Amino acid sequence: MKKAKVLVVDDAMLIRRMVTDVLAADPAIDVVGEAANGRIALQKITQLSPDLVTLDVEMPEMNGLQTLKEIRKAHPRLPVIMFSAVTERGAADTLEALHYGASDYVTKPAGAAGKETAQVRIREDLVPKIKSLCRLSGGLPSFSPRPGAASRTTPFTLRPLGATISADLVAISLSTGGPAALGEILSKLPADFRAPLLVVPHMAPMFTRFFAERLATQTRLKVAEAADGEAVQPGVVYVAPGDFHLTVLRRGSTAILALDQGTPLHSHRPAADALFRSVAQSYGSRALGLVLTGMGQDGLRGCEDIAAAGGRVLVQDEATSVVWEMPGQVARAGLADAVLPLGELAGELTRRTARVTASAAGGRGAA
Repeated sequence: MKKAKVLVVDDAMLIRRMVTDVLAADPAIDVVGEAANGRIALQKITQLSPDLVTLDVEMPEMNGLQTLKEIRKAHPRLPVIMFSAVTERGAADTLEALHYGASDYVTKPAGAAGKETAQVRIREDLVPKIKSLCRLSGGLPSFSPRPGAASRTTPFTLRPLGATISADLVAISLSTGGPAALGEILSKLPADFRAPLLVVPHMAPMFTRFFAERLATQTRLKVAEAADGEAVQPGVVYVAPGDFHLTVLRRGSTAILALDQGTPLHSHRPAADALFRSVAQSYGSRALGLVLTGMGQDGLRGCEDIAAAGGRVLVQDEATSVVWEMPGQVARAGLADAVLPLGELAGELTRRTARVTASAAGGRGAA
């Protein structure tokens, strides 16, 4: 059986040992080395050729961000998972790392957590991401293809073409690799893009605030964390805050954002399924869902609702995705209207929202 070769980088010996022990206990993972700082890590990457690196964010001599930039120069496609402390500095540096090409991140167990609790957290959070990034997660489940299925690397079926209705709102889901992908898309949207964009990232509290602040530097649109009870405005990017589901409700002709701490879906809160289902109910055929790179199946059921309501669904293609699980699930279920490379998504969003006006942002409108 193929094993994922992992290099563990952390300046704290206790953390290195804990991560190494948890990973080594999994038969699909081989910890090929450890490093106490970035300079040693760069040497060991050359010596050991790992399949993936776990990289501490805050380290002396050469911190995680500096190390990541050097890794990307020599190894642009090597998966790197940042290992971040749940602090303001840790969150800010982690979002910076995602911008510079880190594949994903996990948060370190809180200092008060006991050893056993910390090990469980690492096992539950880190191991699945390693397997997914190293393509050891067993692949996607089989779906029955419809006649005339389109084909890429992984077979999938597009929805039958029908009349394209201009969308009044764009709902976006993303996970592993998604922050950088969304930043690229937003950077290409015109300043007069009129549809509101609602974004669900799989991120913890604090991280979503820094994510919104980072996105604001990459686009001419206004970006903010969503607030409960806020009226949806055209041309604004709303990021779901960590630990809250984001949904859309109707108050007459006005669309209102709502936050709640309902049951996590697929272990996530916020979850794309919660947003997508509410968007299908509130916007019907005027809803447009976009599923970007990420692991898991969050968004699949919500896309079913959008499609059933007459709305449209776009997904990022496999070639440009860091992990083609979330978008792949939707594509293979036959729910996607188009499967497009990252570089084409901004143009497609602009085209599909071209007739949106400020007055339409809160209402369904006519087909």
